[in-house]
Amino acid sequence: MAVGAGRLVVRVIGAAVAAVLLMVVATALGIWWTARQDSRPSADAIVVLGSAQYNGVPSSIFEARLEHALELYQDGVAPMVVTVGGKATGDQFSEAEAGREYLAEAGVPDDALLAVQEGADTLESMRAVATQFDDRGWDTAVLVTDPWHAMRAERMAEDAGMDASSSPTRQGPAVQTRTTQFRYILRETAAYLLYRVTGESVAGAPGIG
Repeated sequence: MAVGAGRLVVRVIGAAVAAVLLMVVATALGIWWTARQDSRPSADAIVVLGSAQYNGVPSSIFEARLEHALELYQDGVAPMVVTVGGKATGDQFSEAEAGREYLAEAGVPDDALLAVQEGADTLESMRAVATQFDDRGWDTAVLVTDPWHAMRAERMAEDAGMDASSSPTRQGPAVQTRTTQFRYILRETAAYLLYRVTGESVAGAPGIG
């Protein structure tokens, strides 16, 4: 009787471990698959997720996102570009401000730009953007971020009430090498699963928070 019960416990534990491993692998594959997509439907706004900026100058990761958003705007994907992201302690500029100024200097009209200067991580940013969407009667968004960040950003945007698709940038440090790509996928897998389990975001490396 004891032996049979012990075997049952081992089987249950084994099944639980297998289920967790399957979930992790499925999530990683989902992140990889979403990263390869490039959705460009007509939308109310293009939303550029912020990343580091230095005294108003976007980092290389942020610049790659902004350049891709500029391309989408010029292709007529949406009439508005929303930059989003707050500021760290001691910063003079928010990520949203730095992004807005970069796009303005690139020729995007002022009335086609909206800076949402809130959010220390992706979840806070998506909720802040969703509030702006509600105020303006907007529904659809095309998200611009790094490829590996796209699936989690889409999920958070959808959970915040937006009809979101993603068009990830193909340039920048996040896609330079296979090692970098693998590291980002691992980090995003952990961050995505944490969000699905707890409903919370996690701050970290660019594209992770």
